[in-house]
Amino acid sequence: MKILYDDQPRAQGPTTVALGVFDGVHRGHLALIERLVAFANEHDATPTVITFDPHPASVLSPLHAPSTISTLDQRLEWFAALGVAQVRLITFTEDVANETASEFVHRVLLDELGAVAVLAGDDTHFGRGRAGGIEALRAASDRFVLEQVTSFGDEHRFSSSLVRSALAEGDCEAAAEILGRPFVLRGTVVHGDHRGREIGFPTANMLTADAQALPALGIYAGAAFVAGEWRCAAVSVGKRPHFYDDGALLVEVHLPGFSGDLYGTSVDTAFLHRLRGEAAFASLEELLEQIARDVAASQEIFSNFTPHAPFLLR
Repeated sequence: MKILYDDQPRAQGPTTVALGVFDGVHRGHLALIERLVAFANEHDATPTVITFDPHPASVLSPLHAPSTISTLDQRLEWFAALGVAQVRLITFTEDVANETASEFVHRVLLDELGAVAVLAGDDTHFGRGRAGGIEALRAASDRFVLEQVTSFGDEHRFSSSLVRSALAEGDCEAAAEILGRPFVLRGTVVHGDHRGREIGFPTANMLTADAQALPALGIYAGAAFVAGEWRCAAVSVGKRPHFYDDGALLVEVHLPGFSGDLYGTSVDTAFLHRLRGEAAFASLEELLEQIARDVAASQEIFSNFTPHAPFLLR
């Protein structure tokens, strides 16, 4: 997959184009991209996605910007896995934000990408004041075919905000229903205080992006992609109230039966089920007994885990 940056925007045309942030690449995004690729194949064009980094809201309203479900690298990997051939990666700045919808259409869709077709979700917005949408695309040019792809499921519209809400409640199953696969957190393993190792349950401490969305505080059954395979993971998202009155928020991943040095490596962790909230215990013995139960429950849940192609196959 070819990535077109701001300093090399000229694309291999003609193209079919979809545009958006695509945070999380949920089922609504998936339907749009699948149709994009199929349409491109039907019309001998290059399937191309326009996406933005950073998230536009972090520039337009930084104090109210949403947390992000996926990293840019994850989005790009998923685009490639879905058959996208080109990505026009636009650095979102105040200058980009001030472009009118018409200016954006002519500069990017027509001049840079040579679009012969544009596929848009029903919640597409772009251009100054987010004024651009389906009607703006229809009015902007008669030089491309416009097709609208719905992002509605049987009961509700698939959206990144619904994924964030589900994660905030610790509802892994609801998040997975919207995403079409489990929520996957990407982080880099860093050194911690080694307390897990001291009590017999070593953990990989995950450094994540500053704006990364996290599930609600608690203990989770999960799966981690380590050393080329998915392994059982018992995951803590919390502040370790048994040891600290006001500890730092940490994501810690325990890999039963694994031994190896993961420091500095990137690990993907899929959240499968919330086992319980975090808690302080009357004694270390009670804590260790509970951790053993959490690990056993995680192993049982992991035994039924199947990676969802193409998203969980690295």
